[in-house]
Amino acid sequence: MKTIYIRKHILIASACLMATAALLTACGESWLGGDPLGRLTEDDIPAGSLEGQAFGIYAGLRSEGTSGLPYVAIHNIRSDDADIGGGPGDEAAAAPIFDHFGYTKDYWLVNNYWTNHYSLIALANNLLAAADSIATPTDLTAINVAEAKFARAFAYFNLVRTFGEVPKIDFPIVTQDQAIVPKSTIPEIYALIDEDLQEATAVLPLTWEDRFTGRLTLGAAYALQAKTYLARSNWSGALGAAQAVIGSGQYDLSVPYDMIFREESENSRESVFEIQAVYTQNNREMGITYASRQGLRGAGDFNLGWGWNIPNPVLLDAFEEGDPRKDVTVLYSDSVNAPYGERIPGGLDRPYWNKKVYTNPSIRASAGSRQGEWFNFRVIRYADVLLMAAEAANEIGGESNIDLALDYLEQVRARARGANSGVLPEVTTRDQEELRQAIRHERQVELGMENERFFDLVRWGIDVETMHAAGETSYQQRHRFIPIPQIEIDRSGGVLEQNPDYP
Repeated sequence: MKTIYIRKHILIASACLMATAALLTACGESWLGGDPLGRLTEDDIPAGSLEGQAFGIYAGLRSEGTSGLPYVAIHNIRSDDADIGGGPGDEAAAAPIFDHFGYTKDYWLVNNYWTNHYSLIALANNLLAAADSIATPTDLTAINVAEAKFARAFAYFNLVRTFGEVPKIDFPIVTQDQAIVPKSTIPEIYALIDEDLQEATAVLPLTWEDRFTGRLTLGAAYALQAKTYLARSNWSGALGAAQAVIGSGQYDLSVPYDMIFREESENSRESVFEIQAVYTQNNREMGITYASRQGLRGAGDFNLGWGWNIPNPVLLDAFEEGDPRKDVTVLYSDSVNAPYGERIPGGLDRPYWNKKVYTNPSIRASAGSRQGEWFNFRVIRYADVLLMAAEAANEIGGESNIDLALDYLEQVRARARGANSGVLPEVTTRDQEELRQAIRHERQVELGMENERFFDLVRWGIDVETMHAAGETSYQQRHRFIPIPQIEIDRSGGVLEQNPDYP
């Protein structure tokens, strides 16, 4: 369970120097006023310290676009094994876009995703500019810079995967005209990501003291680096970065699978990168919307959220017979829900829900809310790192790497099977293609509903065939990228050009 100390009364004036014309009006959004991670007050922040701006970056991670419904819609609902969910109105408006790939140039979720990611980039750029003006930087200054570099890399990695070519803004924006920037190529964006993560991995600490639980670590930087390398089939780079996480000794699979997504397991040894949320009856300023947007859509005590992002039969059928992870991933209507003993009502709009965001009823009572604003967002788990390492090792090939891939894969499956030796038999094939398929299958079930599937399909180059097999025959390769919000193109006066597939 996380222990977060609240930083109060720090004014982050530079937060309102946004990165696009749209962002210049975004300073009124409530997330900018939230109290981010930390314990320091304005009276005990060291002179010349960048801690206040660093904490502002953590507040930026809690925005709707970086940890709420836009993130989930773009990263997970577009996959073959999830559907929009929600109510009839939601389905009518959003299913044609995210389930059936009828992308529009003006939809609030996509607009919000763009704006909040560039807001996060602006916060990072402002800190980096402030660091350049410090005459005598300290070790803490270097760490704050590394935190900003990680955040900027994270934001640009999401943007480049979602939109393709996007504006590269790596400087602070002071006047609106400076935000009018043409798109950079995909390789140029990745070059910035690589540079930022190289610096982050050189500086970020292995651990933090308990009062800073949840701050970015060396392991988080290496894990994100591995993910960016996998996106470009840089197998050796991905393996090296993933093994840096594995070899750090900071992470393991000691948390049982059915405990990972409970509140008491937040920031456990499974967690590599986790966006923090705090929400109590006395502190309602640091919550996030990740759980509420996906929570069971019912009535009364079961009005737990909007009900978006639900598993569909493709995901249910992907689990092997007896795989315990299925009932940890899928919440069934008209059933008794372990471990809390609550009976989920029948007669709901959907037969299935995302159980990985199901909240503890006793915390709902103590927080005075059913919406799960206190629920952390697990962005990268250790099991994901092991599977990235397994995939990279198998793709490199050779007997020693096959040994590595099998070992990493078995670690994940062994934790999943627990004490039941009759399920999830050990994968022993040494055939590269068979092992490739086994690892891909494992990613689908181990990370089900965790925002990895769509981009996995894209980077494997099997997105079109997989979507068609799932009945989404409207999907074509051009749907890998979403059109840039038209409002951003209009604000730029045409300097920012639309993706070529969406004239």
